[in-house]
Amino acid sequence: MSFETIAAVDLGSNSFRLQIGRVVDNQIYPLDSLKSTVRLASGLGVDKRLNEVAQERALAALALFGERLRGFDSGAVRAVATNSLRVAKNAAEFIERAQKTLGFPIEVIAGREEARLIYLGASHSLPSADHKRLVVDIGGGSTEFIVGKRHQPQVMESLYMGCVGYSEAFFPEGRIDRRRLREAQAAAAQELETIAYDFRRMGWVESVGSSGTARAIADVLEMNGLNPNGESGLTRSGLERMSGLLLKAGSMEHSRLAGIRTDRMPVLPGGMAIMLAVFETLDINHMTYADGALRLGVLYDLLGRFHDHDLRETTVSQFMRRYQVDVHQAERVRATARAALMQLCDGQPAAQDLLFLDWAARLHEIGISVAHNAYHKHGAYILAHADMPGFSKKDQARLAALVLGHRGKLEKILALPQADFDWRLLLCLRLAVLLHRSRDDRILPEWRVRAQPRGYRLELPAEWLAENPWTAAALRDGVTYWQRIGKHFAVDAIKSKVAA
Repeated sequence: MSFETIAAVDLGSNSFRLQIGRVVDNQIYPLDSLKSTVRLASGLGVDKRLNEVAQERALAALALFGERLRGFDSGAVRAVATNSLRVAKNAAEFIERAQKTLGFPIEVIAGREEARLIYLGASHSLPSADHKRLVVDIGGGSTEFIVGKRHQPQVMESLYMGCVGYSEAFFPEGRIDRRRLREAQAAAAQELETIAYDFRRMGWVESVGSSGTARAIADVLEMNGLNPNGESGLTRSGLERMSGLLLKAGSMEHSRLAGIRTDRMPVLPGGMAIMLAVFETLDINHMTYADGALRLGVLYDLLGRFHDHDLRETTVSQFMRRYQVDVHQAERVRATARAALMQLCDGQPAAQDLLFLDWAARLHEIGISVAHNAYHKHGAYILAHADMPGFSKKDQARLAALVLGHRGKLEKILALPQADFDWRLLLCLRLAVLLHRSRDDRILPEWRVRAQPRGYRLELPAEWLAENPWTAAALRDGVTYWQRIGKHFAVDAIKSKVAA
């Protein structure tokens, strides 16, 4: 399915943004945008919980976005949340409220996935070039670094430092002095040292800033003539001159620099300190600016899914190779699990449910590469914690739950709500794994599975069950496992009809 108009929602640590684009010949043209300065990161207390004031600001912004998105198909909108909701301990409770307000699902994405999407957006807004580019995005709660070529990122990192957090920690009440600036730069440089060697070894020709911070600093440098020789963008000497003028003024508010927007003023000191450290640690002298960033990257990633260029499919294939999955067994399990879901859904399962069942079937044995004993637990851990380009943290958690529950007792996934559809996916996966325990291409008997009010019923030929006592015993164990969690699962032995 494809759409003429698509939308991206970015729940950043400083600002929430909505971008709507029109799709023409596989290109996205901006149609409308909304921005709300929420400062979610400032609502994180020492206990890493979002306070109610910040949540209310966020919900008010999402209500506006939800009104603008009214009438959009769910497949045409993707909402992503970044660092503040990665670290907030009460993120799940807030997201539940936020989704109801917005009217669409919200995905919390990992730092490297955020970096990938940022690069995708930046590269689509820059002139085509054959050289490597370094993209730096200083957000409210984290900063992403990517080196890539054309539209392909090659190395990506996300560091836990952002303009909101640094402004509050090092420049309270907006006061700027030499000691505070030096401490903020040193803290940022210390974070940068963890990635500097790998990035310098990779190398790049052009440096690009893609965040609101980079844009705000570039505006100040250009409007006040602080760059040498009238250069555009950001320069090291321009940054040093800007910091010197702000130190003299003592605060952003008291400076006479043109171009400092009111909404950006409270968080610009922290952003400037991080940018100074970036220039110094990575030995940058000049940085251009890209209008495209996370939101545009989300839109192009969404567009790719419409045209069968879903990066998640590529990631699954790569994981199968990396963890040396038995491809033939994975395909047997996938086909049978898929057939089971078709029966349970009268031949019309939701496309996303079918995708996740396929992926879980193909990845259910990746844990064997760690150890055969409890391999389902190893596989679930990998899927929950690995960097999986294209997948949100929620996507990964869903896959991990399916892989964890595909064998053995079911109490370990009781966190899954009783009414959740993934119980049905789990039944299909468990059934497929059991029916293919022989790991060969023998033809399965005729079988049928159907949903009942409190569970499921499986029908298999009595003769086949008698000839396969090992599988029959495993199916009986399965009946017990489902009963223990309050769900009904019955296995009926059906006798073959004798011809008259």
